[in-house]
Amino acid sequence: MTRPRTTETATPSPRLDARIRHYWSHRAAGFGQVRRQELHSDKAERWWAEIAPHLPAPDGNTPLRVLDVGTGAGFLAILLARHGCEATGVDSCLPMLDEARALARQEGRSVTFLPMDAQRLDFPDASFDCIVARNVTWTLVDPYAAYREWWRVLRKGGSLLNFDADYGAVDFTEQAGTAGQHAHADIAPDLLREGEHIRRELPLSRECRPQWDRETLECIGFAACTCDRELSGRIFAVRDSSFNPVPMFALRAVKPC
Repeated sequence: MTRPRTTETATPSPRLDARIRHYWSHRAAGFGQVRRQELHSDKAERWWAEIAPHLPAPDGNTPLRVLDVGTGAGFLAILLARHGCEATGVDSCLPMLDEARALARQEGRSVTFLPMDAQRLDFPDASFDCIVARNVTWTLVDPYAAYREWWRVLRKGGSLLNFDADYGAVDFTEQAGTAGQHAHADIAPDLLREGEHIRRELPLSRECRPQWDRETLECIGFAACTCDRELSGRIFAVRDSSFNPVPMFALRAVKPC
């Protein structure tokens, strides 16, 4: 198979990395509020229904070790802990991790949250049974490196569940004007403009997704790679503050034994 065109040899830009962290730091408090509401809505169980069937079988009575990459305010990690998993969440944005820790305490859930770059994970090989990510891959300056790292820290037979959208193909300043409640509403205009400037610099904004992701996962060695484009129709049946006006897809893959 031809190797995907972008970024195997790309050098991540420290300037862009810092700019991305600064942007998400300004959005952390809003994310914390929305994720708190989401955990207490029917969306929580809808998300669990998307995850549960694709988790690997546990090893005896040992809880599944799950890594939530780019955890943000901790929604997926807390949801997984709620359902008995040993959850770890990592993010490079410290204010987001503060929100995640506060939310986990409020929910009475034990989750390990660590500051870490999704593209350079500080874990030994085969540390996790499952890796989950939501709305993360599109934000990365070296998504190929991230997928390789996720492969490395996943044990054989482990699963990758990546929920994302082709955000690189939309103008955020236009999305904010979408009528009704949604996740892009009520963002300050200057922050919207900064998000749009960043979006235009990100490598996946120049790729055809999710085709690029599937080709990349298969190139790295993942098997059973599938893409479900009907995710948004199941998750966002009710429009509220967490509604995503950009159609999401679910990428699922397995590291062969």
